[in-house]
Amino acid sequence: MGIDFDWAVPVVAAPMAGGASTPELVAAVNGAGGLGFLAAGYRSAAEMSQQAQWARELTGRPVGVNLFVPGPPAEAAAVAAYRELLLPEARKWGVELPAVIPPDRDDWDAKLEALLRRPVEWVSYTFGLPEPAEVAAVRAAGMRQLGTVTSPEEARAASALGLDALTVQGPEAGGHRATHRAEDRPDTRPLLQLLTAVREVTDLPVIAAGGLGDGASIAAALRAGAVGVQLGTAYLRTEESGASAAYRRALTALDTTTVTRAFTGRPARALRNAFTEAHADQAPPAYPEIHHLTQPLRAAATRREDLTAMHLWAGTAHRSAREGGAADVTRGLWEDALRAG
Repeated sequence: MGIDFDWAVPVVAAPMAGGASTPELVAAVNGAGGLGFLAAGYRSAAEMSQQAQWARELTGRPVGVNLFVPGPPAEAAAVAAYRELLLPEARKWGVELPAVIPPDRDDWDAKLEALLRRPVEWVSYTFGLPEPAEVAAVRAAGMRQLGTVTSPEEARAASALGLDALTVQGPEAGGHRATHRAEDRPDTRPLLQLLTAVREVTDLPVIAAGGLGDGASIAAALRAGAVGVQLGTAYLRTEESGASAAYRRALTALDTTTVTRAFTGRPARALRNAFTEAHADQAPPAYPEIHHLTQPLRAAATRREDLTAMHLWAGTAHRSAREGGAADVTRGLWEDALRAG
């Protein structure tokens, strides 16, 4: 199935929610011939629209926006039990954990309405899939749609909706694993094996994501049948990244990553630290409730620049992340990939 991605370099700047993705990063990757995505997750519809407008002013190339698909509310008792376990830490740092967490759909309806009013070229979905009527409306507005999948089963569902392409996210990826349900146990097959399995069930173009930090890994993903690659951690140390100075230091100071639900209730790959170790098996599969529950602790750790307690999303190739301008990083990685063939 032929899709014109309108890229000179088949590299996508991953949408990284929480501030790491910026309009400047999108524009820089676009300037190198790639395709940049903004992260609408945790932002209001108005904030998303402002970022999209700013990105458009910085680049004349296509812009993508990523949306978090809302799921059902979690069991309140499980969230309350985890809160009890976290209270000693909250008292230690003088923060208050919310006792009641209201339902949160991440401003989904308003974001869709805003995008229908002022479309971008690409919309991608994480944590699930839209309703068929929503997909049809986005398509009618002229936007192409990219589904994030972590298994062949999710790929089948996304294909049946008529999306234009898929991002296949392997277990090596930093940040949240984009399973379509918070309670799902993520597929553990390495990215290249997962690409093969997904391509057996769909003829949609696939973009590979997860642990791609150098030219050799990018070339391997393309040889495995991906039409492009999506990079997130690789851009965290660039000049245009919104990552904090402490976060940037951690990418080289800390050695290993782990998959944990401790910070948000969803499985996410982060740099291993004292918080991930202390709460490794305690958090229930409750998202975004646990995200909101731990927010005061995470904010306090960030203010302290405390690498032992911050949520430091990172893929397995985090030590390969390069400094410099994102455009130069993109060109350098692509040149390395061409040489690796």
